[in-house]
Amino acid sequence: MNPWILAIRPRTLPAAIGPLLVGNILALQLTQFSLLIACVSMLCAVLLQIAVNLANDYFDFKSGVDTEERLGPVRVTQSGLLSPTKVRNAMSLCLLLALLVGSYLIWHGGWPIAVLATAAILGALCYSGGPYPLASHGLGELAAFVFFGLVAVVGSYYLQAGETSVQAWILGSAIGFLNAAIMLVNNTRDMVTDTKAGKQTLAVRLGLGQARVLYQAFVYLPFALIIAGFFLGFLPGLPVLLAGLSLIIARKLNTDFSQTSGAELNPLLGRTAKLTMIFSALFSIGLVFV
Repeated sequence: MNPWILAIRPRTLPAAIGPLLVGNILALQLTQFSLLIACVSMLCAVLLQIAVNLANDYFDFKSGVDTEERLGPVRVTQSGLLSPTKVRNAMSLCLLLALLVGSYLIWHGGWPIAVLATAAILGALCYSGGPYPLASHGLGELAAFVFFGLVAVVGSYYLQAGETSVQAWILGSAIGFLNAAIMLVNNTRDMVTDTKAGKQTLAVRLGLGQARVLYQAFVYLPFALIIAGFFLGFLPGLPVLLAGLSLIIARKLNTDFSQTSGAELNPLLGRTAKLTMIFSALFSIGLVFV
């Protein structure tokens, strides 16, 4: 496989696409809805996701976290497929492109979007790098929840509507939990090597048993949130019903996660990302027909 394809980690891109899809579809019925804004915001999110992946590849190699004992998919820097300089430059290019693309969103959305854009770029750099890497201090799942849940959904809705809504916050939280689950799979798989490298991820801090309990919470809480949103009158029934169909996938994932460890968790990483995309797509389809 082309090493650059390996580097951008296509299986993780639903984490960026899903929440932007929901945030924009939620605003679809507004008179001021802009397809251009929707496309630009989604492109910006994908560029940031790729930048995070490249930064993780580069910084984990430089810090010694990625070694030959690694259980996960091939990392292009550690394996020698791409030089550290090339990966660092590609990361910088993606961040620059995200900033250029995002400048239009900042012009459209004003200072709140400027604040979110600054936080997103800093988050991309500080996830694996900087003086206090978030991933090395048990904050990776929280970062995924905030940036690829709340910020993505509420921010994209704000760009269209000029305000936030309860619906956006509920859906941002729901998708944030699903994206946090992706991060938890990754960190649970790498518990042994991360412990040796001194990387105190949330999975390392909790241990395998509690990590499995937390994963269960992450994949089930989104369904509890949208059902509660329906009964409280904030969310329409059809999208909730359609998104609820993906609970079948969530149950299977939870069962498999509770019985798996180490390198055997690799397939669950992509399957959990697919759950995020399926949940988001089904809810969005329901919103279109409401």
